[in-house]
Amino acid sequence: MNPICKLFNIKYPIIQAGMVWCSGWKLASAVSNAGGLGIIGAGSMYPEVLRMHIQKCKKATDKPFGVNIPLLYPNIQEIIDVIIDENVKIIFSSAGNPATWTSILKGQGITVVHVIANTKFALKAQEAGVDAIVAEGFEAGGHNGREETTTLCLIPMIRDAVQIPVIAAGGIASGKSMLAAFALGADAVQIGSAFAVAKESSAHQAFKEKIILSAEGDTKLAMKKLVPVRLLKNEFADAVTQAEAEGANRIELMELLGKARAKLGMFEGDMENGELEIGQVSAMLKEIKPAAQILEEIWQEYTIGLKRFGDLHNEMVQ
Repeated sequence: MNPICKLFNIKYPIIQAGMVWCSGWKLASAVSNAGGLGIIGAGSMYPEVLRMHIQKCKKATDKPFGVNIPLLYPNIQEIIDVIIDENVKIIFSSAGNPATWTSILKGQGITVVHVIANTKFALKAQEAGVDAIVAEGFEAGGHNGREETTTLCLIPMIRDAVQIPVIAAGGIASGKSMLAAFALGADAVQIGSAFAVAKESSAHQAFKEKIILSAEGDTKLAMKKLVPVRLLKNEFADAVTQAEAEGANRIELMELLGKARAKLGMFEGDMENGELEIGQVSAMLKEIKPAAQILEEIWQEYTIGLKRFGDLHNEMVQ
């Protein structure tokens, strides 16, 4: 049995990323009901808002689901308290040191997965005792690794470095890319952008439409002096580019970013002044569909591709 399917007790080794302003209970429950692992993105939620999403998700699905928590979240203790109180069994942690919370979470019987973007932090996560890691390549949307290592390079390096299951992320939105990730050594895939445009995603309709109209080169990695983030180009992204070209320091970039910039764009629908986090694979996304259909199409394309390569191998050895 696939190690990730066994770890989470799911049908398909397909994980929905916990994206801020996109991954509420509706999307998480829809993905879980379809056989994958749905994730509630706690990064944009106050503790009591997260509690509400967890409770609604429990009512909407009897399948496993998880919560993504950025470890640098200012109210992290309150978030952890909600997760334990609501008996959440799967946590995907990111943006911080997994050694701080992993043993506490595992002591509560929680399965812990940590998101990394390089070998150094993969080894630290394994040492901290996590059950699996997400290896996220440079193509991914949102917060990204400073090394800018692509998924094609990252996954085999991480696979060789660790003994725990590896979930590939970054640039994966089809069965073909899923098959490629497995060929590189991944045990499962985590998919963000394709689910960001799902009907059940809590992203604003204007953001979804901008994503499916985007083309190659319409995203860029910005704000490396703060925390690198991949954005769709708009007036805000242009302002960031200009500020960086003029040598803006960390404080000046923080002032430009301001507060709630991602909420303004992704959740409230301001397509010019908001921060629009999405991956390079957005150029491949052309339709808003139900999450179950997205997952099923990815799985069908994966299985067709797997059979094709099996047939090709048989032809070569005959």
